[in-house]
Amino acid sequence: MAGRTGKTGKKTGKVAFAPLRTFSLKVVLVPTGEMFTIGQAYPEMQVWQLKEAVELEAGIPSNLQRLSYLDEGDMHEDSDLRHNDIVQGGTIKLKVWSQWQTLVEAAAEGDIEKVFQLGVTPDTKFRSPTSDYMGPRQRRAWFAERAAVALFIASNRGHLDLMHSLMEEGADVNATTPSGRTALHAAAARGRGECVDILLEKGARINAADREGKTALTIAADSNHKKTERHLFLFQWQVRATQMRANGSSQDVTLKAHQLFDSKTPTWLKGTQGQLYFAQILPPGEFQGTGFSSPKKHEVCFERERKGSERF
Repeated sequence: MAGRTGKTGKKTGKVAFAPLRTFSLKVVLVPTGEMFTIGQAYPEMQVWQLKEAVELEAGIPSNLQRLSYLDEGDMHEDSDLRHNDIVQGGTIKLKVWSQWQTLVEAAAEGDIEKVFQLGVTPDTKFRSPTSDYMGPRQRRAWFAERAAVALFIASNRGHLDLMHSLMEEGADVNATTPSGRTALHAAAARGRGECVDILLEKGARINAADREGKTALTIAADSNHKKTERHLFLFQWQVRATQMRANGSSQDVTLKAHQLFDSKTPTWLKGTQGQLYFAQILPPGEFQGTGFSSPKKHEVCFERERKGSERF
């Protein structure tokens, strides 16, 4: 873009950028009547991007979604919101593919008995028009996918009992949607702290990233769920501490000062001086202070090294 012209007719050298116009939308899940709000929509947003936003907000994996606006026709994934005449405050209809509808409804309601009648375990008697034509391996994969979908929805809605039941029967806590999200992402997006804790206890990978490179911690921060963000943050450090060898070295992580001294004694979690200790001992590359938005310390350290007053 050309530079902006000043009052004298000369270019100022500054480039003018039009602000990104964002707005919010309503999404109604047709099978249940639930209403969700999608913020930060914009005219150039493509339908597949909208589906990924709906996936986190409504807990419905993007590949199960059928989105329509004013008519009953499904919006094409590669079209944008402007092309579909979607405006501020518009209401999008969210339907799911017929073969998934009853399972989605049951999982959204947290109905354990009904969910287990709908084919989420290998020993189920549930059948579909295509399941009779599947081989044993295909059937196992099909049931595993249905269990993962139910767990994803339950984690998003906070149905703890349903989550426990599904995981006890072998539901994969690290199964991903086409966008790379796990049940942990779904729980973090809605600030479901208890669900996050359960999933982590059952082996959910805390550093699993979606297609955009976002972890559950990143999503919790983006959604402003501070309590859930802190749960994930502390668990992440506990995991790194357990990776330390007895002699203070590690195969797969770079040594940090607090990890070297705290491998067996996590002082950042104990004692009245824990937060003060955590704030003062962090080396370059880590946050200064205990707040998530605190400035990084490496800028201060580099300046000290330049002056020769102190080295880390």
